[in-house]
Amino acid sequence: MAIRVLPDVLISQIAAGEVVERPAAALKEILENSLDAGATDIRIELEQGGVRRIRVSDNGVGISRDELALALTRHATSKIASLADLEQVASLGFRGEALASIAAIARVQLTSRSANADHTGAEHAWTVQAEGGHLSAPAPAARSSGTTIDIQDLFFNTPARRKFLKTEATEYAHCAETVRRLALANPQVAFTLTHNGRVQLRLNAEQPDARVRQVLGEAFEHNTIEVDAAAGALRVSGWVIRPSAATGARDNQHVFVNGRYVRDKLIAHALKEAYRDVLHHQLNPAYCLFISLPPDLVDVNVHPAKTEIRFRDGRGVHQFLFHAVERMLSAPVAADAMRDPSGASAAPAFRPAREAPRQAPMPLQVNEAMAFYAPLAAAAEPPVTPAAAAHDAPPLGYALAQLHGVYVLAQNAQGLVLVDMHAAHERVVYEKLKTALDARAVPAQTLLIPVALTVDARDVAEISPHLEALAEIGFELSLTSPTSVAVRSVPWLLKDADPVELTRAVLAEVIEFGVARLLAERRNELLATLACHGAVRANRRLTLPEMNALLREMEATERAGQCNHGRPTWFQVSLGELDAMFMRGR
Repeated sequence: MAIRVLPDVLISQIAAGEVVERPAAALKEILENSLDAGATDIRIELEQGGVRRIRVSDNGVGISRDELALALTRHATSKIASLADLEQVASLGFRGEALASIAAIARVQLTSRSANADHTGAEHAWTVQAEGGHLSAPAPAARSSGTTIDIQDLFFNTPARRKFLKTEATEYAHCAETVRRLALANPQVAFTLTHNGRVQLRLNAEQPDARVRQVLGEAFEHNTIEVDAAAGALRVSGWVIRPSAATGARDNQHVFVNGRYVRDKLIAHALKEAYRDVLHHQLNPAYCLFISLPPDLVDVNVHPAKTEIRFRDGRGVHQFLFHAVERMLSAPVAADAMRDPSGASAAPAFRPAREAPRQAPMPLQVNEAMAFYAPLAAAAEPPVTPAAAAHDAPPLGYALAQLHGVYVLAQNAQGLVLVDMHAAHERVVYEKLKTALDARAVPAQTLLIPVALTVDARDVAEISPHLEALAEIGFELSLTSPTSVAVRSVPWLLKDADPVELTRAVLAEVIEFGVARLLAERRNELLATLACHGAVRANRRLTLPEMNALLREMEATERAGQCNHGRPTWFQVSLGELDAMFMRGR
């Protein structure tokens, strides 16, 4: 077959296959044009999920009569003129092919009045129509400054493409999500979304935090931690979900780079790693983050839809994001103790002055007990207000009792605290092990009587090259026969663990991965295994001093709100919640 030049209409239809995969993609391109035109009020009308009609009106700068036809021409744009512009592009749209592609597969009417029309003597707007890529001449029209684009019968001349569309409800949901994403990135712009004649979304121009509340809901706002970090010209701000509020859904993961919504694997991996130590493997983090950096450090021209990007220094961006989010998630309990499990403030409304939380009696000598209680007694006289109590009492309060050998019940200024003692101690031990390993100082506890383990002969051969490396992390082992190993010491932090179970768990990891790989690629997995064995077991009776020691350790430990598997370690029950349970004040 001879080589020939394709007709312009066919070229545009091919391009439409890359840019306009569904109504939401066409809507995205049009909305980005409105935002680039400086619009502060955008109205979207959809019919049948956008397949029958997409109509967008804005109050942007508009398009002059002479440029209306160019706006619907392939590779015609006002946003770049040279390679230098492309490398510094700051607008959302710039490729100059979206409107032409849409006009090739739909019936389009473009009406606009330039904002400077009054200065040039123009008394009205102008409109052009396109059907299957064929343009009409401009004709007078009536509208104020701005632009309206009316798209009807999407894919009317490419029926095969139309067959791939989903139900009306599905296509509308994609369109609505597109509006919400752009609304998140542009809180200074008002958006109104109508579907089949009914208003579905009305957003006034707001501050960023108010827009997040409008779009993502109060539950998201109440359960998030604010992030704001910078490194040179690179900055990230926004909100990330508290680990205890994470769910299995992925629908609340929003990342914007220089105002552009993106789906980037590097960013997703950095955020996943930041949550690794605090999130259960079946859950996913939610976040709304805004990343800004100089335009020449990011390539937004990787894909026609512009949702994929490439950073010049990908590793640097990855490390920056990881540390910025991980640092916020690592805050000790003290920084988070004023919130209950739902994320809402746990401090009760004003109530009569009450006694500050006190430590329950402990089995100490009389003089020791008096010395311990002296500062508390002084702080409690005269009776203090809730604010003062919150200031003086530790964040997790003082232990009262142990429930069913599993939970610790404590009292703090806000009410009651319930602690899963094994999960909490597991996190404490895990963080201490990480610190010790980082400092290359893992103290060992020599066993009074070495413990013998019977192992498979093949496993002994696998273990023998690693004995010296194991000793550096506190495990002193010796091979006593072709099928037995003697355990002479274990890490001091794990001295209360069952040495047989502990050693078998470590040897299983060593046999499978080797010590070098364990301490490099699987370091945290190994330490989590050790911490689980070293943590206090359920059904072990703790004394009050032991319970309080655990609470104080939690307050000083990073990420103490979750165990190593991402499950919560403690919950706050506020006085207000307790009052509501007993209908006090009603």
